Amino acid sequence: MKRKRVVVLGATGSIGESALKVARDIPERMEIIGLAANRNAEKLAAAANRARPESVCLVDETKIDILRGALEYKPQIFSGEDGLREIASLANADMVLIAIVGTAGLRPALAAIDAGKDLAVASKEILVMAGEIVRREAGAKNVRVLPVDSEHNAIFQCLDGRASEVRRIILTASGGPFREMPAEIFVDVTPEQALKHPTWNMGPKITIDSATLFNKGLEMIEAHWLFGVEMKRVEVVIHPQSIVHSMVEFADGSTLAQLSYSDMCFPIQYAVTWPDRVPNTLPPLDFGKLSKLEFFPPRYDDFPALDLARRAGETGGTLPAVMNAANEITVAAFLDRQVRFPQIWQIVESVMERHRSVAHPDLDAILAADQWAREQARAVIPG
Repeated sequence: MKRKRVVVLGATGSIGESALKVARDIPERMEIIGLAANRNAEKLAAAANRARPESVCLVDETKIDILRGALEYKPQIFSGEDGLREIASLANADMVLIAIVGTAGLRPALAAIDAGKDLAVASKEILVMAGEIVRREAGAKNVRVLPVDSEHNAIFQCLDGRASEVRRIILTASGGPFREMPAEIFVDVTPEQALKHPTWNMGPKITIDSATLFNKGLEMIEAHWLFGVEMKRVEVVIHPQSIVHSMVEFADGSTLAQLSYSDMCFPIQYAVTWPDRVPNTLPPLDFGKLSKLEFFPPRYDDFPALDLARRAGETGGTLPAVMNAANEITVAAFLDRQVRFPQIWQIVESVMERHRSVAHPDLDAILAADQWAREQARAVIPG
């Protein structure tokens, strides 16, 4: 079986680190040939020195000399936004893993598709903002879009190509750190409290999104585009243990679930080796030690992100991009202590209500809506 040659965009984040771990675990099946990062030159160099990819890219061009000085070998070096698109289009790459937080992964993802590369998607924003375009372009180029998010990877495994027989897709959510907190004290929540996720170790943006449940809202829209299932058939259930990563209910009433410990190496490996399953050093579940698996309905009124995301997904067009951009700005403001926790939902909703959605937008319309939403959100943030 030939090795899959993979380019990792977002190599210095938690997903990138997990991808490097998978490559070390299954070297006969996965080879890293490109690594890209935004601005952490030292961390990128350390990763490159270990994995020895033929190409590296640092988006922040002011730190290229730091990168060069820290490299122990001489790879091809790309830089800037153009460099990100170039490394995503490397001629000998089989797959591009997009693990860039925010909207920055959108253009390189489309460049990779245009170059005929399969995509492994860990960045929700790509499909939330431009799901229609990504699906269309991927179909035209006959490339696969494989999910790396643990929930969507679980659905992908359960579906096994049978999307037409689906009654419901059920996304599991840990519920975040405030799952049982009374809504009346949300106003006093601090960034430090919100950053303490009970089961996953993620970057600050995604961790706050897990606390508000916007993370799950984005995943609902992502599932709609990945699997071609209408929004009304995508549901969320709270599962604090984060062992069942998602479930699919089929037309005959039977439900399939995918279970594993909370480790992103599992879904990354499956995306790379699919349709094969290969041995690794990851720990299997010990059912004798699993005392319980609990499931609860979400508190929709207390966590409005799910209803806002459903509205955005059902409306479609540019509204999901607006929701995503407003959330990004407001989360940053919350981390900077400019807004209180409940204002994240309030500001996102107010920006969504002011937006006139454009149906079937092109990339320029999506990026314009994204920019508009950022300006609208900034305008109502104090300070």
